[in-house]
This record gives sequence, structure tokens and C-alpha cells, in this order.
Amino acid sequence: MINYRNLIVGTNTLVPLANGRYVRYVNFDNAATTPPFKSLVEDLETFLPYYSSIHRGRGYKSQLSTKAYENGRKWVANLVHADLNKDTVIFVKNTTEAINKLSNMLYEKYKDGIIISTEMEHHSNDLPWRKFNIEYVKVDSRGKLLIDDLEDKLKMYKDKVKLVTITGASNVTGYKNPIYEIAKIVHGYGAKILVDGAQLVPHAPVDIKRQDPLEHIDYLAFSAHKMYAPFGIGVLIGPKEELNSIDPDYQGGGTVDVVTHEFIKWHDTPEKDEAGTPNLLGVVALSSAIRTLKNLDMDNVEKYEKKLINYALYYLKNIKDVKLFCSTCNNSVSIIPFNIDGIYHETLSKILSSEFGIGVRSGCFCAQPYIQKLLNVPFEESVKIAKQGGRRPGMVRVSFGLYNTYQEIDYFIYAIRKIISNKKWYLERYDNEE
Repeated sequence: MINYRNLIVGTNTLVPLANGRYVRYVNFDNAATTPPFKSLVEDLETFLPYYSSIHRGRGYKSQLSTKAYENGRKWVANLVHADLNKDTVIFVKNTTEAINKLSNMLYEKYKDGIIISTEMEHHSNDLPWRKFNIEYVKVDSRGKLLIDDLEDKLKMYKDKVKLVTITGASNVTGYKNPIYEIAKIVHGYGAKILVDGAQLVPHAPVDIKRQDPLEHIDYLAFSAHKMYAPFGIGVLIGPKEELNSIDPDYQGGGTVDVVTHEFIKWHDTPEKDEAGTPNLLGVVALSSAIRTLKNLDMDNVEKYEKKLINYALYYLKNIKDVKLFCSTCNNSVSIIPFNIDGIYHETLSKILSSEFGIGVRSGCFCAQPYIQKLLNVPFEESVKIAKQGGRRPGMVRVSFGLYNTYQEIDYFIYAIRKIISNKKWYLERYDNEE
């Protein structure tokens, strides 16, 4: 078995604790962003002497740079089994920009129709769609999507539904949605599907199933910084035929084939949808990360991270004051949300960092409606907090990457038990901090 830890930059970094000691940092905040692969850094160093302008440059370095940039589309397509004859790969900054770009591009075409989203979405897959007529698929008390409610809404609105936009895996609970089953249902009603793959693509095999028209994922978005390539690049994949029929949302250099003061002929996608000088180094980094992940095999990555989840859950379930917000965490990516009775989520994250050198995330994870649902927060309370301030409801989120270890989880469990055993002492020191 490959030692995944040796593949990552910074795994032995020491950080200071409140008592002045230094410990090796434990990063359990991978759902937010991941550290880079060592091989990626090496590939960037190799490429940098040849970095130049792309597409219209005729110099040798420009030709190499153009080839590296366009090869990036092939690596992305290869990762998710897209067909570049029918699908386009558009490079953006991140998943948020990808979804905003798509919502802007589709607005004129779909503005009189209905977009269906869900109650479990990240703000980035909710807010961009609110300029449309939007409906939300409900989740149950555990936060799992109610497929029957999706089908009920499709039946109710019929051909008015233009797009169903759904997360592949929740960034709060880690739950994986049955995207192929959903795609089959959605296509049966004549609509298209967008999958927010930010939490899914880095942790599990994804196939957009071009060969199966019913299960096919029409649109897919994801970010490189969550898959060991934190250099500011993201991806939007979609059907060439539809996107070629839509004007670009950003206009300028690189988007036009011919332009006069009276006439514009746009390039075909993806060129028309990548205005300005692109992030070539980000594409080189993402290509490198994809090569590494494919060599590791995403099935192996998913299996290893599942073992980490099960190992951590085995101990967390048996700690009295720990409240978990994923019932079993079966069929999920490597995320565990929880709280400790009597300790505010933000306070707990401070204690873990300052006293133990463990990095986690706390709050609502840019999914406030979903958190409010899971915590049973009344609408009136949310409005009151927004107007008057005060402590916001939330959770602590542990999220693993392929390089995390059982030993790190042991240390984390030790920290949780120690915090609970000495709750009063820790609260006196950290609960009133600004």
C-alpha cells in the first residue's frame, strides 16, 4: 500500500500551542481546502521556465504553454469520462464561479422556467439561482434528500422545469446523493441536471456517463483547491451544443473570432467562455493532481477515506457528550459533523487549535438553511440573530484527506476526551474570547 502521507507537502509542519510547545499540525479541514501534492510542486517547477502566453503566441514557449493548457481539458475529461467532442471543459476560478457563470449564461434562456435546487446546498449552489423561479427539494430530519419530493415537484411543474441543481456530496454531512438515479428521473421529465462536485470529485470516482442518455450528468462543477491543487482553478463541464448557443457572460480578449464596431462573431465554447488571460499555472497544477489521483485510483482513495471515517466514528459514538449529525455516515464522503454538549462550536475549534494543534472547521459551512434544518433552528431565531447579533448556531466539522492517518484520529479522540473531562477549565479560558 502506498504511503499517501509522503505524497503531500507540509505533513510534518510544526505549529505553536498556547503553552509555547510545538506539535505536528493535524489538518482535519480538508473539505475547505487541501494541501498540494509534492509531485504537483515538482511539475510546476519544471514547467515554469517555459511559462508564456497561450493561443495566439507563435514563440516556442507560447506553443508549449498552449499545449499544456489545452491538455488540461483532456485530463479533466479523462478524470470524469467526458467526451470532448460533445462536452466542453471551461476553466474558472472555483466551483462558485462555475455555478455563477452557468446561472448567468442560462438566465435569458431559462428565466421563465423553473430551477429546482435542494435544502442541502452550499450557498454557491443556491444563491446564484435565486434570480430564477426556484423550488427546493426537502431533506429529512437527518439531512438526507427526499427523492420522492423531487419527483413530486417535477410532476407538478412538468416541462416548466429547466434545470435541477444538486450537490454530489454535502459539505456539511458528507452525504452522497444518488446522482445517476436523480439524473434518470430529471431527464425523464425533460430537464437537465447540474451536479456541484466540489466535495464529490476529490473523494470518489465520478463518471458523467455520456454513454447513457438518462443517467448522463449534463453539467458538472468542481474546484482544484479541494483536490490537492490549491492554485486558483476550477472547472465547469457542460454540453457544447447548448453553450455554443449562448453569448458569453464575460466579454473581452480571447472571446471573439471577428469583431468590428457593428458586428461580433464569438468563438465557440470553451474559448468564448474564458475571457482574458487564463490561469495557465492553475491548469498545469490541476493536470498534475489528476495524474496523481488517477495513479492512486479513486476507488482506492475512497476506500481508504471510508476506513478513516468508520474508525473515527467508532470512538466518537461512544463519547457521552458528543452529538453526531450524520446518522451512520454510510454512503458519504470523508466528513463528520458534530457538537459537544455545553461547548459552543467556535469555542471548541479554538481549543482544538490552541491546545492541541488540530485544525477543524466550525460554523455553518456556507450552508445556513441546511444547518438551520439539522439543528431545528426556527426562522424567527435566524432573523433575530441577523438583526441583533449573537451566537450563531453551527457545528464542528472534521474532514479527512487521503493523507490523514489513524494515529491522527487517535490523537483527536484523546483531545476530545480531555476537553470534555476538563470542560470547565477550557471554557474559562476560551469561551469569552473575541
